[in-house]
Amino acid sequence: MAHEVRGVIAPGRNEPVRVETILVPDPGPGEALVRVSTCGVCHTDLHYKQGGINDDFPFLLGHEAAGVVESVGEGVTEVAPGDFVVLNWRAVCGQCRACLRGRPQYCFNTHNAKQAMTLADGTPLSPALGIGAFAELTLVAAGQCTKVDPAASPAAAGLLGCGVMAGIGAAINTGGVGRGDSVAVIGCGGVGDAAIMGARLAGAAKVIAVDIDQRKLETALRLGATHSVHSGETDPVAAIRELTGGFGADVVIEAVGRPETYEQAFYARDLAGTVVLVGVPTPEMRIDLPLLDVFGRGGALKSSWYGDCLPSRDFPMLIDLYRQGRLDLDAFVSETINLDQVEEAFARMHAGDVLRSVVVL
Repeated sequence: MAHEVRGVIAPGRNEPVRVETILVPDPGPGEALVRVSTCGVCHTDLHYKQGGINDDFPFLLGHEAAGVVESVGEGVTEVAPGDFVVLNWRAVCGQCRACLRGRPQYCFNTHNAKQAMTLADGTPLSPALGIGAFAELTLVAAGQCTKVDPAASPAAAGLLGCGVMAGIGAAINTGGVGRGDSVAVIGCGGVGDAAIMGARLAGAAKVIAVDIDQRKLETALRLGATHSVHSGETDPVAAIRELTGGFGADVVIEAVGRPETYEQAFYARDLAGTVVLVGVPTPEMRIDLPLLDVFGRGGALKSSWYGDCLPSRDFPMLIDLYRQGRLDLDAFVSETINLDQVEEAFARMHAGDVLRSVVVL
């Protein structure tokens, strides 16, 4: 039986999103039907809308979500109806070369639902990151559901599904920030601010926030940065070096995804330091660095997909920290909206007016 629900679709490149009736099938083998409670408006959804991911329109947007399992298909044992879950786009297969080497956070064959959600006329929809959660119900692979403490606020918990996890993981998992380290974060939107929180959780002694927007720098300081640099008014590389005894930061996290900010991150790190790229570039972007500088500075240049997280390991742990008052996920929720307000939320996000707009269903 197909369920008729309302969902937000992107019909074509750069076209305004619209709310449509969509059909969501009952779960088949290995699948779960989830009643969505909340879904954050993430920059990745805007990339889909703009055609920056691929051209598989129409998209069913939304992926940063929490909800309750409504029903499950044959063979599903990891979740059951009634479970409160955070949705994720890394449902590991357990069989690929990364999984078999004990590195499931790099799984090369993550699962999605096999059945398609469609428009009322039968047009198949491409769910954002295999989730499509700007809808009252969504169909996912059961492994995309991570059970967490139901006492957590859905609006806060759902943000672990993408941006907040990406930032925290960029610091802790990818960057390996340790006690006493100096960390610089370039770009203080939702992901960058989450990286700042992650660096503080890991014990960093100095966390330097870098942005061109003074409002974002003030927010970053409230969320745990120890210093701020307005890169529209000063050379951020020189400023970071000055704040770190002339050496540069141990870890620099680039949360913008642009060549010029990546170059700043590269030169703002200490010798043998680490650069982590967690900002998402567009396909045409290129970098040009002297190879001798890459060789001579040593260290590591890393990219961070989803904060190198393993949802089954990281989501419950972070929710526990949230419940203990040690991780302020509520601080990321700038506003709550309904499905009809997603287009306006994209505009506020693009203008830097919010950390996260969260759709409440």
